[in-house]
Amino acid sequence: MRELDIPMPGRTRPRRLRRTQAIRDLVAETHIVPSQFIVPRFVLPADKADEPIPSLPGLSQLGVENLLSVVEDELKLGIRAVLLFGHPEAGAKKTPDGQLAWDPNGAVQRATERLKQTFGDDLIVMTDVCLCAYTDHGHCGLIDKGRVLNDPSLEPLVRTALSHADAGADVVAPSDMMDGRIAAIRDGLDENGFSDVILMAYAVKYASGYYGPFRDAADSAPAEGDRQSYQMDARNALEALREVELDELEGADMLMVKPALAYLDVIRTVRGMTSLPLSAYNVSGEYAAVKAAAAKGWLNEAQVVRENLHAIRRAGADQIITYHAADAIRGGWL
Repeated sequence: MRELDIPMPGRTRPRRLRRTQAIRDLVAETHIVPSQFIVPRFVLPADKADEPIPSLPGLSQLGVENLLSVVEDELKLGIRAVLLFGHPEAGAKKTPDGQLAWDPNGAVQRATERLKQTFGDDLIVMTDVCLCAYTDHGHCGLIDKGRVLNDPSLEPLVRTALSHADAGADVVAPSDMMDGRIAAIRDGLDENGFSDVILMAYAVKYASGYYGPFRDAADSAPAEGDRQSYQMDARNALEALREVELDELEGADMLMVKPALAYLDVIRTVRGMTSLPLSAYNVSGEYAAVKAAAAKGWLNEAQVVRENLHAIRRAGADQIITYHAADAIRGGWL
């Protein structure tokens, strides 16, 4: 029997740098700190409310006072940014133009004002700018004969962004994916005295099956059709570069890729083409899938969340928008 020619181990052994936890931490290439997290929150137009969201275990739709309490606890963890999504008043009639979106007494506007009054510059208040939760058809823009209209949708989006800025928002984040909305909102903000308000573009937002739990929580599913005519095709990556370039030229201060886990390649590519801060949204379906599998005992929640968040950061995201943030910090998962 022929003797196998197995080379002797050389001087270089990568395993030396994996021997103990302290050594692994010393040479770790990817780090996440609490200040990199942005926590999405669903706010109701009520002073006190805490309504659990069945499809998002551990999360609730919150009244303004409840939101203040939750945010205060998260500030103590080092989480300094919240992204608000709102609801109309109970019983309020949704309209084709979504005019409740820019109601100065709306949930997002009221919550923003109270958060800034209470926490000042210690907290970064970001607001989602869209019409879908406020239109009777559930689309992100105005529609005519089933077709989502682009240019006519810009004015109500600008009005919504202005109402958020007037309430004190630090960052407005339009998620509608109408062409030209970044330029329209930037101009609207500057012309109305809000030149310091940051504009975060949902620059790369795919039409994704991972949004299901969010649409349940925000009551924002389309009544008819889908959003594939304005959100991006999941098969496309080069298209993301065009979207990023346009939003940067139109005046975006920050960029976002959404969803995160199925689009790590896109995050990496976008990171390589822009110097703007880049966020990635670890969306509701990604969160819910982990929670459901962990509840069944099919995976270790802490380990999987750690892997997922590090993957997003490793791909190039500067900030991570995630529902896992508080659990990950409290549990020492990172």
